[in-house]
Amino acid sequence: MTPTVDRETLSVVIAPDEFGGTLSAVDAASAIADGWLSSRQADRVRLLPQSDGGPGFIAVLQAAGVATVRPLRVPGPLGDPVDATIGYGADGTVYLEAAQACGLHLLGREPDPSSARAATTAGVGTMLASAVASGARRIVVGLGGSATTDGGRGAVEELGGIGAARARMNGIDLVVASDVDNPLLGPAGAAAVFGPQKGADPVTVQDLESRLTDWAVTLGGAVASMPGAGAAGGLGAALLALGGRRRSGADVVAEATGRRRELADADVIVTGEGRYDEQTARGKVIAALAAEAGGTPVIVLAGQVRGTPDVVGVTAVRSLADFAGSVDAAMRSPREMLAGLAAEVARTVATIEGVMRE
Repeated sequence: MTPTVDRETLSVVIAPDEFGGTLSAVDAASAIADGWLSSRQADRVRLLPQSDGGPGFIAVLQAAGVATVRPLRVPGPLGDPVDATIGYGADGTVYLEAAQACGLHLLGREPDPSSARAATTAGVGTMLASAVASGARRIVVGLGGSATTDGGRGAVEELGGIGAARARMNGIDLVVASDVDNPLLGPAGAAAVFGPQKGADPVTVQDLESRLTDWAVTLGGAVASMPGAGAAGGLGAALLALGGRRRSGADVVAEATGRRRELADADVIVTGEGRYDEQTARGKVIAALAAEAGGTPVIVLAGQVRGTPDVVGVTAVRSLADFAGSVDAAMRSPREMLAGLAAEVARTVATIEGVMRE
């Protein structure tokens, strides 16, 4: 049945993910809201930036008032110190964002085979140690956007080795918040699928696979085949081996931010991400929102649209690159372009099938 909404005033929930390193989810939500309201001033707009556990995870929880943050200096992916933040919830939950310690954006250069081999998750181990020392009863680690393919070895060694790490995590509810379900090894594993994105050439991919295969023995053979073990270059496997349980990062954020309650009251949902492609349906924020929408129109504003992804529940998709004229133009002024696209969509919202009708 086609949803009916009032022509004069809409209740609009704006719930994007981050835009591939150009705009955080918080900034993207603000830009969309500014653009939308420039065309439809009377609409009731609710900003609800989202994350699937990757870059921006902590900022989204902070913006929602779920967590207060404290700074922590940790080893970066190539060993140089970087500034990270840890989120502390009122219920004793501590939130960690792996990308703040080992993210691809922290390399400071284009990834290549040497960085693919050298990148370490040691900083995540520092974060975990700090969380444990704070008395955390529950630790949620958001995975995604890493430069690493070390299987979490750096993190485990930072905690004193597999035995000491398991002892430290004993009695703590460790949640592995991941948007991917890849195993650790094989053609769908961390090295084969994600290694090339991190600078690995074919020879390096083979070497990384071999290294992960050996490391899997230390972690325990069964872990390697678990869904999500390949997340963040195999960091998922290490966390699972420490007693962690995997959950969808998008679902974790949905619960923490009260997303389902907000969506239930919406006439229109506007979401987005850097790239709308075949991976979108595999646990990404857009797919989760569309599944929860319950027939409410879902409009996607994406940095780029690749292929012909089919995400059930999505009403309309617009490309920021197409609106700007090119990818380069969109990336030069991402906030302004996203606001402009949102303004155009808001002006024409009555013509989008399923959003409004006579």
